[in-house]
Amino acid sequence: MSSNKLQQKIAKRRVLAIISHPDAGKTTITEKLLLFGKVIQIAGTVKGKKSNRHVTSDWMAM
Repeated sequence: MSSNKLQQKIAKRRVLAIISHPDAGKTTITEKLLLFGKVIQIAGTVKGKKSNRHVTSDWMAM
């Protein structure tokens, strides 16, 4: 791979880390980022076991 092509690939990458208290809403923020980035079409919510619509990002392939 040429140096120029490698630099172009590096320039396209973005890294975002969300670090906070366990109950601070990281999953909700992640869902919104995925929704606004058009990676998912519907954002779920963090709810109890009886809810039938859960967060999408918990089940995405890495």
